Amino acid sequence: MSQHRSPGGEQFSPARTETEESPDDPSGSRPGNRVPSAWRGRVVVAAVAAGAFAAAGQSLAAGEGNASPEHDEFNPADGAATFSSAAGESEHDGKGGSAPAPDILPVANTSDADPSEEVEKLTKSARITEEREAARIAAEEEARKPDFTPPADGWFTSGFGGRWGTTHYGIDIANAEGTPINSVADGVIIEAGSASGFGMWVRVQHEDGTITVYGHVNTITVNEGDSVEAGEQIATMGNRGFSTGTHLHFEVWDTDGKKINPLPWMQERDISPV
Repeated sequence: MSQHRSPGGEQFSPARTETEESPDDPSGSRPGNRVPSAWRGRVVVAAVAAGAFAAAGQSLAAGEGNASPEHDEFNPADGAATFSSAAGESEHDGKGGSAPAPDILPVANTSDADPSEEVEKLTKSARITEEREAARIAAEEEARKPDFTPPADGWFTSGFGGRWGTTHYGIDIANAEGTPINSVADGVIIEAGSASGFGMWVRVQHEDGTITVYGHVNTITVNEGDSVEAGEQIATMGNRGFSTGTHLHFEVWDTDGKKINPLPWMQERDISPV
């Protein structure tokens, strides 16, 4: 192949279609070992960024040197103090950091309490509870009490009216000596003792003014002026006075003192004679 010369006499090598690489190239950049283009791009970007960061640091250092001839060294203790102060202010304002500690109310010291006072309180409380329970029971018992009761248990032997040429002003209930005799209703004992024809008797005045009479009694268990309740014992059955046997002679006197038939009066109040 002929060689071409330049007008100046320089000799050129024949033209090549591919770029020749030296076998002694230390980089080993052969066609089969080329660095991928993506890696080359990343390396270039990193180098540019590093250069820009270094330039900015030099400018900042130059500016600080012009502003102050002295170089202030960073003191870690000062930074910690500043951070602690800021954190304290934030916590005080309720921003950032831990929540403010809640207010704690004082707790009473019970170790100094007098044991005797505690015992007294417990005793008083127990006593009040017992009194309330007793009052409740008493109220229930009171509510269960009847307003009227029979004067005695026994057998009906004689009624109100004429008998043997005289008037029998009551009814007779027979039973054994000592059988309890009870007040037929609430009232007050107005007389208790000896009585002509009855041997001994008891008279009870009731709230409506009616008087009931209990004759031929053997013993008396109340005193004049006592208050009695319906069904409360006032005497025992006997055979004193003009009597044909052990029995109770029971009479009812109205508010005018008139002796009336006890049976209708008792029936109106749902009282059985026996």
